[in-house]
Amino acid sequence: MDHGAPIWNDAFGISWLDFNLSNVLMMFIASLIVFIIGLAATRNMQRKPTGYQNFIEWLIDFVKGIIGSNMDWRTGKRFLPLGLTLFTYIFVANMLGVILMVVVGNDLWWKSPTSDAGITLTLATMVVVLSHYYGIKLNGVKEYGKQFVRPLPFLLPFKIIEEFANTLTLGLRLYGNIFAGEVLLTMLAATAASGFGGFFGAAIPMLAWQGFSTFIGFIQAFIFTMLTMVYLSHKVSTDH
Repeated sequence: MDHGAPIWNDAFGISWLDFNLSNVLMMFIASLIVFIIGLAATRNMQRKPTGYQNFIEWLIDFVKGIIGSNMDWRTGKRFLPLGLTLFTYIFVANMLGVILMVVVGNDLWWKSPTSDAGITLTLATMVVVLSHYYGIKLNGVKEYGKQFVRPLPFLLPFKIIEEFANTLTLGLRLYGNIFAGEVLLTMLAATAASGFGGFFGAAIPMLAWQGFSTFIGFIQAFIFTMLTMVYLSHKVSTDH
């Protein structure tokens, strides 16, 4: 992967502000696709679901299962929209680079946005910050603070370190899996484009890896959503 990224340096005349235009484009496209999925799910709803509505209801039940495995539904039902949005967005974002990758000049424009560590770490930071927000909102500042000194006060530094470790592992796990998959797909695509023999030698492995990458994209969306609910449950449940 000897290509670069389309960077907008000194954005809006601010010397320290740079934008990766590929990241901006792909996040917008992923968000637009998720918006269309949600909009289409509300059209022509029927009492007896069929087709697309049946799939969406299965997806909702799937996310409900993730939430229910970590906290009681009375508390967890407020997180259903978050879990559903996270799972759908991350899966769609993971798939964008599996479908194709577009290089214009020497810059990679079309890719999975989750193959960028900055994006995945931002998502992870938002999740961890949100868990603290709901911990304070639902339990109050006093009960929230007690969670950092249970069962023993000297564990406080380790609890703080754990929060940073959770953020890093949550973001880097997603990034590493998606980025590695795109690297291999790029290598196979380059081999396929090298000639007649290269095409037949790389076509089948590339198709097989695309299928495997789809599975990995689903698993990583599931893991990210699951760990989000785990972190939330630790903050909002008083029995942890």
